[in-house]
Amino acid sequence: MYNDKTFVAIIPARGGSKRLPRKNVLDLNGKPLIAYSIETGLNSKYIDKVIVSSDDTEILNIAKVFGADTIKRPDELASDTATSFDAIKHTIENTNKYDYIVLLQPTSPLRTTINIDEAIELLDKKDADAIVSVCEMEHSPLWSDTLDDNLSMNGFLKDEVLNKRSQDLEPYYRLNGAIYVCKIDKLLNEKTFLLKKDIFAYKMDRESSVDIDEEIDFKIAKILIKGKND
Repeated sequence: MYNDKTFVAIIPARGGSKRLPRKNVLDLNGKPLIAYSIETGLNSKYIDKVIVSSDDTEILNIAKVFGADTIKRPDELASDTATSFDAIKHTIENTNKYDYIVLLQPTSPLRTTINIDEAIELLDKKDADAIVSVCEMEHSPLWSDTLDDNLSMNGFLKDEVLNKRSQDLEPYYRLNGAIYVCKIDKLLNEKTFLLKKDIFAYKMDRESSVDIDEEIDFKIAKILIKGKND
């Protein structure tokens, strides 16, 4: 609880994952990947409950071992076509009433408890309905464009970008997938964490923003976590 507002953290973790099979239970430096998000959520000063939603028995058992509450997700909400919103809505409808949800995706193991608490404090400071974590982009999108089948680069970059150094370009930010905080009634009404108004960004560094989608991401996270522990 923070300033009389209650917070529930939801960690959605289905069993199936195509690009990196069983990624949520893979051993990452001595712990299952999902354990990192559970522990950071439980260590928060403000989160009242941490819930793991999954269709997978192994994931649910691991979640219990690490101290999270669990909710079994119906198979139809764990398919490749099911939306993350539907899974989150199912969890909200099957737990006690809270003011805010804190979505912690299990694929962000380098997100810290400090990050979570700062995002919640920013929510209060801004009197916001939602906070979404971002990080600075590795390369400016102004240096990119699409290519046709001919691979022509005619007009690939805009004139105002030509001959500019990368450090002279305005920084761009991207969603990093680590933290979403949202007023629950607003989320259910708009069916997205990216509300139309009263939403602000919480900036994170790129190292803490590693998002595990493929094997290369997992290898990078392993190295970074080992470096922190050495």
